[in-house]
Amino acid sequence: MKNIKVLGSGCTKCTKTAELIEKLATELGVEAMVQKETDVQVIMAYGVMRTPAVVIDEELVHSGSIPTQADVTGWLQP
Repeated sequence: MKNIKVLGSGCTKCTKTAELIEKLATELGVEAMVQKETDVQVIMAYGVMRTPAVVIDEELVHSGSIPTQADVTGWLQP
């Protein structure tokens, strides 16, 4: 199972990012736990300066925009 965190203030872009990841994980049959993290201290601990950001299994993979479907698909596949 992949542990995925969407880091951000809870804004529309952050929400859409989490929804996109959940939707594609379901479509691809990938077990994933998607969490939304809004704590500024936690976000800063990852070195993120622009949100939304995506952390998969404790590795920062994206920040600053809503990721594309192709990006998310690539992250979810083994």
